[in-house]
Amino acid sequence: MRHLLIKAAAPLVAGALVLAGLSGAAFANAKHQATATPTFEIAYQGPLSGGNAQLGLNMEYAVEYAVNAANSGMSAFGKLPFKLVFIRKDDQGSATLSPTDAQELVSNPEVIAVVGPAFSGATKAAEPTFSSHSLATVSPSATLPALASYGWKNFFRVVADDGVQGPADANWVINTLKDKKLYVVNDAGTYGVGLADAFGAQAKKDGAKVTAIAFPGTTECSDGTASPTQYPEDAATVVQAHPQMLFYGGYYCDLGLLVGALHKAGYKGKIMSGDGSDSISLITSTDPHTAANGVYASCACAVIGHSAADKAFAAGFKALAHFAPAIYSAEAFDATNTIIDEMKILSSGKTGTMAITRAAIVAGLHKITYVGLTKTISFAPNGNIKGNAIYVNQVQNGNLVQLGLE
Repeated sequence: MRHLLIKAAAPLVAGALVLAGLSGAAFANAKHQATATPTFEIAYQGPLSGGNAQLGLNMEYAVEYAVNAANSGMSAFGKLPFKLVFIRKDDQGSATLSPTDAQELVSNPEVIAVVGPAFSGATKAAEPTFSSHSLATVSPSATLPALASYGWKNFFRVVADDGVQGPADANWVINTLKDKKLYVVNDAGTYGVGLADAFGAQAKKDGAKVTAIAFPGTTECSDGTASPTQYPEDAATVVQAHPQMLFYGGYYCDLGLLVGALHKAGYKGKIMSGDGSDSISLITSTDPHTAANGVYASCACAVIGHSAADKAFAAGFKALAHFAPAIYSAEAFDATNTIIDEMKILSSGKTGTMAITRAAIVAGLHKITYVGLTKTISFAPNGNIKGNAIYVNQVQNGNLVQLGLE
C-alpha cells in the first residue's frame, strides 16, 4: 500500500520503541501476578457489544496487550516498579450508557487512567464525570471538535478531530475525484452530524453543490431510534438526486445497510465516509458484500506494518485477540503506552510510585512527548493531538486498502 503525504500532515514516526526487537507473541498473554508491588488499573471504555462492537474490540485488545507487555518487563519500559491491571467497560458507544460506566470507574480508587471513551457522543456524556475526578482519559478515536472546547483538563486524544478530517475529505473529493455535486448524509448522532457538517461546509467553500440530509441511525446498529426499513426509501431519495458522490457521517453498521439499499436502487455515484465506517465490518454489514467495493473511508489513523515494532505489535495483538489489528488498534496501543510512560516518569523521582496519582498523570500528559507506533504524541493545551494526518482508504475486492494521505 502506498503512503503519500497530505498538506499540513506531520511525518509519521518509523515505529514505536516499546516493542522494538521483541517477539510480540512472547508476552501477548502475560498475566498480572499478585505481589507487594504497587498495583494500578488502566481501563478501556468503548463499544464491546452491539452493532458497532468491532470498532471497540479493535481498541480493547490493543489496550490489554499494552498492559500485558508492560507487566512482562520485556518491553522498552523495562522492569517497572509497579504492576498494571487491565479492566474494560462496555458503553456500546452510547451517550446514555457511558456516564454510568464513567461513574463506576471514578469510584474505583485503583483506576489511574482510562483509554477512551471511544465514541464522541459517549465521550461528551461521560467526560464531566471523569473531569470532576481528575481522571485522565486518552481517546484513540473520539473526533468531535467540540470535545476540546469544554475546558476539561483531563481530556486527551491521539487523533486529529473532525475539524481537520471533514475539510480534508471535502478537499480530496473535489480536487482529486473532481466531484462537485454532493449528497451529504448524517446519522443524526453527535459524531455523524459533526463530521458531515464539517465536510459540507468546506465543500461549499470549494464551490460544490451540496444537498444535506439526515438518515437517522437505527436501533439495529446503535442507540439510534430509526428502523432499518427506512433505507430503501432513503436510497430512492438519493438516486433521484443523481449526485456524483454521497458522503456519510456515521458508523459502518448503518452505512452498510444504506450501501446495500443504494445498490438495489441502482445508485451509480461514489460513496465516501469517515473513520466511523473505516472497518472491514462495513463489508460484512453490506448486502450483498460486493456492493461495498469502491467505498472510500477516511481516517486520522495509519495502516502500520513496515517497521520491526509494527510487526511485533501485530503479532502480539493477533495472539491475544485472534484477529489482526484494525482501525484504531495502533492508536489505542499508543494511547495506553503514553499513559504508562508518564507513570514511569512519575515513579522515577524520590517519592517513587507514591507520585503516581490521577492528578499527577493529568498534569504530566500535558507535558509529555512519547514516540509511538503511529506518531510522536504530544498534546495541545486543550488535549488535542499535535499533528493533522488524514488517510484515505478504499474497499477493493473485499479488503480495505490504504491509498495514502489526502
